[in-house]
Amino acid sequence: MRLRRAMAEHGPLCVGIDPHPGLLRAWGLPEDVDGLKRFADLCVEALGGRVALVKPQVAFFEAYGSGGFAVLESVIAGLRSLDTLVLADAKRGDIGSTMAAYARAWLGDGPLGADALTASPYLGFGALTPALELARDNHRGVFVLAATSNPEAVAVQGGTTADGRGIAQAMVDAAAELNAEELRAAGAELGSVGVVVGATLAAAPDLTRLAGPILMPGVGAQGGGPESVRALIPAECFPMAVPTVSREVLGAGPSVSALRQRVQRLTDEFAFLQG
Repeated sequence: MRLRRAMAEHGPLCVGIDPHPGLLRAWGLPEDVDGLKRFADLCVEALGGRVALVKPQVAFFEAYGSGGFAVLESVIAGLRSLDTLVLADAKRGDIGSTMAAYARAWLGDGPLGADALTASPYLGFGALTPALELARDNHRGVFVLAATSNPEAVAVQGGTTADGRGIAQAMVDAAAELNAEELRAAGAELGSVGVVVGATLAAAPDLTRLAGPILMPGVGAQGGGPESVRALIPAECFPMAVPTVSREVLGAGPSVSALRQRVQRLTDEFAFLQG
């Protein structure tokens, strides 16, 4: 699996590119497409070839319309030209032909095609099938929201299914079933279906059967860190964990060297995940 190789080379960290207006101002950049492009170019220069995974938050590019999408296309192309995996943080989730169209946009060979996509299963896990199948066929990945740390999530994710499982657990179990099928067929180390589990949660679903990557947002400015990750998941899942940080890194900009130094410090802090 490409993610496994990238983590072995660069460490487990995923770094987000979140060009919200406050960061543009902090970097001395205008809040327009030109400022967005300059911000994005610096991020690509700082992160490309240095981390396992980069996660552009699509919403911050969408906010600028067609110009923002053009910048996002440039970010994806630039990172991939540097052999850096790209996770499009678009959190898509719909049904039927609409989900298939989202899958083609974000997991196909078009200008927005990334190496992985975040997706919401809360219209039903099966609704994600077009994206899950295309990801598998194109050797890409999907990170399915399972247990997020925002307070509003408890009302949905904290419920139970008809068989008594927690809803978040049911999402992890569905991902694990698909990965098991894929691993039996292909003999890979990890399946193409990952899950999202917030690093600041008090407790996580059982991840021991997942056999896929665990994206763990909330590191840094949101309060998560090495100790919270260590406490949240069992040691046998450490090699699958992908801690995700955005503001903690981006706050060091706009200096490329300062951004790289912050990335290296965080990478060193999470080295225990790889043994």
